[in-house]
Amino acid sequence: MGKTRVEAFSDGVIAIIITIMVLELKVPHGVEFATLAKLLPVFLGYVLSFIYVGIYWNNHHHLFHGANHVSGGVMWANLHLLFWLSLTPFVTGYMTENHYAALPVVLYGFVLLMCGVAYTVLVVALKRVHPKDSVIHRAIGSDTKGKISLIAYTLGIIAAHWVPFVAIAIFVAVALMWLVPDRRIERALHSTPTE
Repeated sequence: MGKTRVEAFSDGVIAIIITIMVLELKVPHGVEFATLAKLLPVFLGYVLSFIYVGIYWNNHHHLFHGANHVSGGVMWANLHLLFWLSLTPFVTGYMTENHYAALPVVLYGFVLLMCGVAYTVLVVALKRVHPKDSVIHRAIGSDTKGKISLIAYTLGIIAAHWVPFVAIAIFVAVALMWLVPDRRIERALHSTPTE
């Protein structure tokens, strides 16, 4: 099966997710700087979630650029990823509206963890439908950065029970680790004259 419909659908869903997140930024009533300052925690939560959704969009694009085709399993794995990403606006709003309390931060971390798991499942599904010498196999390799992320999310969830801002710091660190786009697929594509 071709991959273009999966890519187009995913781009549309991710665009909607970002749109829903920005709608959570309520316009303040007042013209003083103090009025805007009250929105800072909500804005910072939005920025972090926007970066995460952007990271997934960027890496999803690279991943599918290296793929030649998809299967039914890949399509379901992709929907699984989109499901968890679609919960990002809810957990972001829940976390920021409750001033980064323990339970909301735990749920935020859980959704981040499940997004990471779902992305890993998608990578495995794509690797299954491509030969061992394909760009996907060569580019992904052992995916050390992905494994580190899953461990960090888990540690963040645990930390959030006692010190929520330590968990937020861990989630920010993981985002910073992924902020530079994953170049493995680009390198694999450039090293292969024809696929």
